[in-house]
Amino acid sequence: MNKGGFSWKKLSGYSAAKSKVSRKIGVPLTKSGRNQKVGKIVTKGCLGMLIALTLPFLFLLIIILY
Repeated sequence: MNKGGFSWKKLSGYSAAKSKVSRKIGVPLTKSGRNQKVGKIVTKGCLGMLIALTLPFLFLLIIILY
């Protein structure tokens, strides 16, 4: 983890420009940021609700068939 050392990217303005672009387009430019965004969509979106509603039925179906 970086402990606050010198950074050429920060000095040159690269980090600020990257942050501004990311906010404008609405998509994180880092791998971990994209993973977090997808995770939030899955757990709080329609897909999360659909999974939460269908899982009990799938478990009952598996129990009945075996």
